[in-house]
Amino acid sequence: MKATSNGAWQGDDPLHFALPLLILQICIIIILTRFLAFLLRPLRQPRVIAEIIGGILLGPSALGRNSKFLSTVFPKQSLTVLDTLANLGLLFFLFLVGIELDLASLRRTGKKALAISAAGIALPFSVGIGTSFAFLATVSKNSDKAPFLVFMGVALSITAFPVLARILAELRLLTTDIGRTAMSAAAVDDVAAWTLLALAIALSGTRSPLVTVWVLLCGVAFIIGVAVIVRPVLAWMARCCPEGEPVKEVYICFTLAIVLAAGFVTDVIGIHALFGAFVVGIVVPKEGPFARTLIDKVEDFISGLFLPLYFVSSGLKTNVATIQGAKSWGLLALVIINACIGKIGGVYSVARLVKIPVREAITLGFLMNTKGLVELIVLNIGKDRKVLNDESFAIMVLMALFTTFITTPIVMAIYKPARPVVPYKHRTIAQPTFDPAGELRVLACFHSSRNIPTILNLVESSRGTRHRRMTLYTLHLMEYSERTSGILMVQRARRNGFPFSNKSNRSSSSEIEVTFEAYQQLTDVNVRPMTAISGLDTIHNDIISSAMEKRASLIILPFHKVLQLDGSLESIGHEYHLVNKRVLNQAPCSVALLIDRGLGGSAHVSSREVAYSVTMLFFGGADDREALAYVLRMAEHPGIDVKVTRFLQTIQNDDNEKEADDKAIEIFLDKVAIGRAADGSVHEFEEKVARTREEVAATIKEMTRRNLFIVGRSPPTASLLENEKTTDCLELGPVGSFLASPEFSNRTTSVVVIQCYNPEPYPSKTQVENAVVEETAVP
Repeated sequence: MKATSNGAWQGDDPLHFALPLLILQICIIIILTRFLAFLLRPLRQPRVIAEIIGGILLGPSALGRNSKFLSTVFPKQSLTVLDTLANLGLLFFLFLVGIELDLASLRRTGKKALAISAAGIALPFSVGIGTSFAFLATVSKNSDKAPFLVFMGVALSITAFPVLARILAELRLLTTDIGRTAMSAAAVDDVAAWTLLALAIALSGTRSPLVTVWVLLCGVAFIIGVAVIVRPVLAWMARCCPEGEPVKEVYICFTLAIVLAAGFVTDVIGIHALFGAFVVGIVVPKEGPFARTLIDKVEDFISGLFLPLYFVSSGLKTNVATIQGAKSWGLLALVIINACIGKIGGVYSVARLVKIPVREAITLGFLMNTKGLVELIVLNIGKDRKVLNDESFAIMVLMALFTTFITTPIVMAIYKPARPVVPYKHRTIAQPTFDPAGELRVLACFHSSRNIPTILNLVESSRGTRHRRMTLYTLHLMEYSERTSGILMVQRARRNGFPFSNKSNRSSSSEIEVTFEAYQQLTDVNVRPMTAISGLDTIHNDIISSAMEKRASLIILPFHKVLQLDGSLESIGHEYHLVNKRVLNQAPCSVALLIDRGLGGSAHVSSREVAYSVTMLFFGGADDREALAYVLRMAEHPGIDVKVTRFLQTIQNDDNEKEADDKAIEIFLDKVAIGRAADGSVHEFEEKVARTREEVAATIKEMTRRNLFIVGRSPPTASLLENEKTTDCLELGPVGSFLASPEFSNRTTSVVVIQCYNPEPYPSKTQVENAVVEETAVP
């Protein structure tokens, strides 16, 4: 086929030329696989399932049964171009998979995960060899015995590391004990699978044992050459790319050229080009911007466009119609049962030996039974090398599809981690504030490092000086996506977990680590960093469960808008807005929304250098009383001047609320010395009469040169905004939304909006989600 046509007006059929036909094929493949992924999304299936099914549907098993469709869209003469492009994309994808695997992490793999990994390889490999005799006696009589035994053993012993990570992320198990164990064992399995695959390829290439030995020796020499020559070169390029500076294009180009060259060398050796790309990916330095930039440059284009071509290429070779008769379907049932028995049985047995509970051991077995891309690579290489015929190939593809498909629903059914309601009494700020022995536990959430200085400055201002106990739990909210780099993100989050004072890990410390470690050493606050990795539609569950498990009195959430250079606030996304709303509706303790306008500047301010002026606007109600208790803690700090302005109620509360408000003000005035205190701070209290919205707004605008405003979320006052429908921050309440709006002229003052814990039952999760959906539907 020629590359390009002269056009339909010149009498050429574009489908008889390589380029337009390839464009049509890619479009059909992308549309079909994405549509199937959308349909399977409610079942929480990884995208690889949709891509495998899409490939089978386009092949001779479904749409390809129509010979006209197959000869028009996927004619035989076009398959060489399609396969070449698919394998080129797969080569770079395996390079990315190699970047994901950190050999240093593998060396630190615990004995428990290592034992589980060994059992998850040895028993399935043995069962696979046993199953292969049934194939050799029936549908694969003409296959070479030795290569066939090895290919079957490898096919049943594989665990798909990238697919497993996506399933764990979907089930929110990535950072749990069972998730960490599964990922560690799967990483070891992945390396072992590639080693066994290299052996299988070497055995399948020739009947001569001497040639096989030469292939293996050359493969070992290649690995040594990469470690001795390529690795130092890549390390030098990584050192030339300091943090905060762009990576030079020549380094990216040279690295990708190395990947292609490595693929060429391993193909010449006879192992397969993919093996070379995978090895180069493993030796790429994982720290610093170099690896991240490589992933960003290559990932979306390869994973989104080229990788689905490989699944369709496999699907075009898969003909389910070749599975005919009771014998063939019996073999399919046999290989599925043996695959499950080998992997699940092996993992379960060892897991029980290392004292893992029964339910978790079974779950671990099903998770480790996940197949995926590497499985298809093994099967395709086996078919290309005539080790597997059409029927055995189709049986094994369906086995891989079935075992992966059942993983998510079975794990959801059998493993439901208990999250009991932890009984604790300090669910508000006021309780530990007025309890001399009470400990204030704060869960501070942040999306990026830009939130950290203000959070630390806020915590420093509120920790008090009367020997109060305080624990700060920092929760890094990281969105998990289907991108390959999400797995790298998981590894970094786990490796950089608490304690940060571990000297052996200091070389991999990030800026966030150093900041929290320094704060803990300079203050009496216990800092416990955590990481939540989940989709934005479910990450609020991680926040709520973390607050309950840590018995937090206060959750600090960053506002969904961030400060711009011109002083305005710009939204970082509607999804983040919904996260805050869901937490506010379901929180098990008090919540503070932080509008960050740079409290204390861009760095943490030490205790001795704190000099802030804080204003609390008191209108009345439970939220305002909770905010007043927070201000009371701040008033203990010698570097903070506190001013409480009480607005005489414009909306009358009932007598009980008014009595509670008066009592709260009385306690504040009793504990705080109004005027200049002995420590040099100046505290003020005043009452204002403002009967209209305009009067209240004008009074607040007069309060200039303040570093921080603290207000309640639901005070008994009308909205201060001229037009509520023009704002998207109504969850801040009538006063908070005004302070966050352009109508408030002071654009250097940060704001904390506090919602007091309500002991009454909150709406159900379904009601909250429906309310959010209804609100987003309002124009």
